[in-house]
Amino acid sequence: MNELDGLTALLIEPHSGMRANIHSMLSMCGLTRIDHASSANLAVKQLGLKSFDLVLCEYDLEGGQDGQQLLEDLRHHKLISLSTMFFMVTAEGDYGKVVSAAELAPTDYILKPFTADRLLDRIARALERRNVLLPVYRLMEAGAQHEAIEACIEGETVHPRYTVDFLRLRAELHLFLGEAEQAEPIYRRLAESRAIAWARLGLAKTLYLREQYEEAGTLLTELVQSNTNFVDAYDWLARTHSAMGDLEKSQQVLSKAVAVSPHAVRRLRTLGEVAFEAGDNDTAEKVLKQVVQKAKYSEFRDPEDHVKLVRTLVKKGDPVAAASVIRELDRSMGGRQHADACSAISSALLHEYTGNEERLNAALTAAVAASQDIPAMSSDLKLELARSCLDHNMAAGAASIVRDVMRNASDAASMDRAMSVMAQAGQAELGASLAQEARQHVVDLVAGGAERAKSGDYQGAVSLMQEAAQRMPGNPQVAFNAALALLRCLENIGWDDKLGQQALAQMAAVRRLDPRNPKLPALSALHQTVLKKYDKGARAKKAG
Repeated sequence: MNELDGLTALLIEPHSGMRANIHSMLSMCGLTRIDHASSANLAVKQLGLKSFDLVLCEYDLEGGQDGQQLLEDLRHHKLISLSTMFFMVTAEGDYGKVVSAAELAPTDYILKPFTADRLLDRIARALERRNVLLPVYRLMEAGAQHEAIEACIEGETVHPRYTVDFLRLRAELHLFLGEAEQAEPIYRRLAESRAIAWARLGLAKTLYLREQYEEAGTLLTELVQSNTNFVDAYDWLARTHSAMGDLEKSQQVLSKAVAVSPHAVRRLRTLGEVAFEAGDNDTAEKVLKQVVQKAKYSEFRDPEDHVKLVRTLVKKGDPVAAASVIRELDRSMGGRQHADACSAISSALLHEYTGNEERLNAALTAAVAASQDIPAMSSDLKLELARSCLDHNMAAGAASIVRDVMRNASDAASMDRAMSVMAQAGQAELGASLAQEARQHVVDLVAGGAERAKSGDYQGAVSLMQEAAQRMPGNPQVAFNAALALLRCLENIGWDDKLGQQALAQMAAVRRLDPRNPKLPALSALHQTVLKKYDKGARAKKAG
């Protein structure tokens, strides 16, 4: 079976006998380069070191994390490429689990028991599709999105059997580039001609991104009514309700989605946060406990989940349970990034409730010290800490935290939230001063980078802006100018693969933080110019 010769595979299966059996099947299919992982954590480590053409993953993994949760982590942290074929292997007939896996877009799922012939048939079909789409994937991964769109248009003609796949990729590329207007007619064409559910969802996304929330909400409501298991549509409908300020409806929609697909940690986390904001502490407690439990065995677990649970328990008046969660945080998260800060903040919430002023002050002091220069910590958590400091006469600590938040503010609303915390504590003047200082700090950084580039010190500009971007990863202005510095350096000094990847990362940050930035098309155009100058897009297409 030479069609699979040379492909690499990772087999994720906890039972040695089953691993040997599937390994034998893969060998019969013609695969010889096969690695094994007996757990999700070992799989993450292997995928962090090398890429694979094929991943076969058992759903019922041991160690606390299932295959669907692993896939969620791999997609979110980009540990598998667009071209990786991911197969979910399960003996379960439970429909809820199948839906949970399907929403995360595995290439396919295979129900056990299965034969080598059946496995080969599934892999061969997936490989044919992958090979047709591979030139587009290569261009996308090289950052040549416009050339990828052109390759999709060409692919529709050359491979008409995969026209729908090419159209879908084209629409997704336009959305990625912030071109909702170009994506809309593609989705509308597919939705009207084929009544494809994901095309109608894509159309709703274009409406949402242009802030046409009423129309998007109507379309999404119709979509979930006609397809009650379409969990992605629930997610976007909930997001639409939140954008319109209706947290109660957002919570209701997310609850329905969780009932259909109960295993996605990020959706559970969102539901817990929305329920807390809506004042439904019982639901928030129930859901956040699930988040902490389900994420417990993930390589990417977040200590902030414990803080949110502690906050909910304290608000419900259950300090004993809150203290238990803090002990679990210290036990299971020791040494992880910003775990110490989260533990101190959680302790402060608990001591504030119990009225232990001495331990509260000690916890707040420790939290402020531990929270300094930790970009990974959310601004919401930092502002909660600042609010507690202000409530207990620790204005200096609050000011240092708010200053950090303001420098990292992603938009005017984030800056307003930080200023509001100061104003509510009677420190409006200090808040305004901190905001002006933060804005000037960013202006000076950007000006410094521009001055270095103007004088021909392109590498110096990159160094300055990259350092700023690491310290302020949530600031879109810093991300934009870091991307610009990298592109100007590549344009004038010569191509460097590492800098090229860093430019892609900073451009992705700009799109995530400020998708409506009017300068994005110009930044994208400069990137395409640099790629063409060094023939990178053509090489990526040729490699595909």
